[in-house]
Amino acid sequence: MHGCGNDYIYVDGQTEKIPAEKKPELVRRLSDRHFGIGGDGVIFINPSDIADFEMEMYNLDGSRAEMCGNGIRCVAKFVYDKKLTDKTFVSICSFGKIKYLDLCVSDGKVSTVKVNMGSPVLEAEEIPVIFDGNAGAGDRAVIDEKIEVGGREYTMTCVSMGNPHAVVFMDEVSTLPLDQIGPGFENHARFPKRVNTEFVKVIDRDNVEMRVWERGTGETLACGTGACATAVACILNGLTNEKVTVKLTGGSLDIRWDRKENLVYMTGPATTVFEGEIEI
Repeated sequence: MHGCGNDYIYVDGQTEKIPAEKKPELVRRLSDRHFGIGGDGVIFINPSDIADFEMEMYNLDGSRAEMCGNGIRCVAKFVYDKKLTDKTFVSICSFGKIKYLDLCVSDGKVSTVKVNMGSPVLEAEEIPVIFDGNAGAGDRAVIDEKIEVGGREYTMTCVSMGNPHAVVFMDEVSTLPLDQIGPGFENHARFPKRVNTEFVKVIDRDNVEMRVWERGTGETLACGTGACATAVACILNGLTNEKVTVKLTGGSLDIRWDRKENLVYMTGPATTVFEGEIEI
């Protein structure tokens, strides 16, 4: 399944019992686009005691990730289309955090999903990003702050949407050599848990263009949490309105930050590509 080209392999964890210690190696093998099925990672859909379902997500390098905005939309489509639920408003837990999703159904199948992604986290320690102390007293946010990567100075705004993001505004993103720039951000000493990096061009007050380098995976065609972090960063820096269309390589996501409720809403598609069996 994929959301805007951000593709994962989805496994029903209720019927496929795989020991936890075997999952990282299995994920690496299945995600390989030459010797496996191929994908940006693997997501297991499990029962949950605190929500309707649990999303257990792994990057293609076998590392566990806290959240995936495109992935959680696909999980919602999976459980509805597979008749694991008949509800069009579902709760899904990922890494202990619950998200709430509204499903748009057409001809008995989910086409788009609106996700309440919760409140953006701006405190440096909680993202986490090492705070350099340049901000004013009592201000622990990293907004429009300088960082040197690969001998070049960039300006970043850091946001967590359940996982860490550094949003970098640029005049042009289409020609960026992300395979050269991305690893320097991902593994920079200021990010204790590594970081997802969004490179963003503001088109106008309602539209931005974004490319993303995801920790543990590399460049992907889309990143839902990254689109949310991008919208928040745009608004914090006064660059866009509170509702933003984020144009990704694989499609577009509509993001709205309700400043009164301090909640971010993401709306986008979820698509099933194929189903099958593999011996593990």
